[in-house]
Amino acid sequence: MTQDLPPCPECASPHSYEQDPLLICPECGHEWQVSAAEDAPVRDAVGNILQNGDTVTVIKDLKVKGSSLTVKVGTKVRNITLVDGDHDIDCKIPGIGPMGLRSQFVKKVSG
Repeated sequence: MTQDLPPCPECASPHSYEQDPLLICPECGHEWQVSAAEDAPVRDAVGNILQNGDTVTVIKDLKVKGSSLTVKVGTKVRNITLVDGDHDIDCKIPGIGPMGLRSQFVKKVSG
């Protein structure tokens, strides 16, 4: 059984194990929770790491659920907020309003 658990943050032991929502170190007894943000950073479609406040560009036409609107390729979205869940970006799309996006459909804007 192979597991990809992080080492203990206290003693750096690689022998941590999972018990319910906690990770436990058998060597020093330290218990901790690993948040989703620590597990893996949110990345855009080309692998750039995204952070709160970044500006991104939509790389594919996206239909807005529950309406006839479409977010067009090239739409620039400023000041994104990263969230946990199915859609990992909360933002405000110009001309549409508040919306959730998946990071796989955006590219970080440099600069």
